Amino acid sequence: MRTDAPGIVLYGPGEKASRRHDNVSLPAFVVFGKELRVLMRGKKMPGIIIFTDLDGTLLHPRTYSFEEAMPALEQVRQRNIPLIFVSSKTRAEIEGYRKRLKNGHPFTSENGGGIYVPAGYFPFSAGGVMRGGYRVSVLGKPYGDIRAEFIRLRERTKAPVKGFGDMTVNEIAALTGLSREEAALAREREFDEPFVFAQKPDERFLRAIEERGLRWTRGRLYHIMGESDKGKAVRTLKTWYEREYGRMVTIGLGDGLNDLPMLRETDHPVLVRKEDGSYEEEISLPNLIKAEGVGPQGWGRAVMELLAARK
Repeated sequence: MRTDAPGIVLYGPGEKASRRHDNVSLPAFVVFGKELRVLMRGKKMPGIIIFTDLDGTLLHPRTYSFEEAMPALEQVRQRNIPLIFVSSKTRAEIEGYRKRLKNGHPFTSENGGGIYVPAGYFPFSAGGVMRGGYRVSVLGKPYGDIRAEFIRLRERTKAPVKGFGDMTVNEIAALTGLSREEAALAREREFDEPFVFAQKPDERFLRAIEERGLRWTRGRLYHIMGESDKGKAVRTLKTWYEREYGRMVTIGLGDGLNDLPMLRETDHPVLVRKEDGSYEEEISLPNLIKAEGVGPQGWGRAVMELLAARK
């Protein structure tokens, strides 16, 4: 155990497992944007995985910039730490940020609906089927089924609620602050339906979702989905990493209620401030770290402190 950073305690693999894996190599990606090839280049696996939300966490809640997190992102890159995007965004949206950040690691989309592992990333078959250069594990229900349920429940409850499937690209852009191009990618749903209420949340509609055996969650928007969530996806990915590399220390960063299942699954959960300076009031964990700073600023500070405790 190390306590080099103020208020941060980070446990190493050897303290929670019977053996260490100091000499294991981490894949280094030499082709990006095409099918990934993986080489083992003799760099030590650092024993850490970072799972992170995007909107409002790594990305600024209004501008979607990650600029303030760049020093921490560079540290993560230099130390070969897997940075896993765990987002409510679609696969198409996430792929754009993976390219911008030169991130070749697995990711999970639409609140844990799908897990995407680049071809060849693990030396074993990490579940699912091959599709578009990924091995894809589907944890959620198909979007078509979710959308049909959404419409039925809306008609039954007469709730004043509107989903992405009801909106044009321009309407989604106006609602979210995304560009038209990004809004079009946000509309390419596979597993969940984001929605908004005309006024205050309608509890009848939310109860109706639960009575149908479905789930709802809330980030910037509400979402209806099947039985998937971010926590299940993180747990699955962690199992695959530990199968190959042994015990890993996990860091999770989020800002909204939909991040709670992910944060519960990590050793060091970090809650990032919202733009108004508040924290999500429905998230309370005994070991929760509250990052100082909004979005990428808080993200960067928390990651730098946690990594300093692991040098």
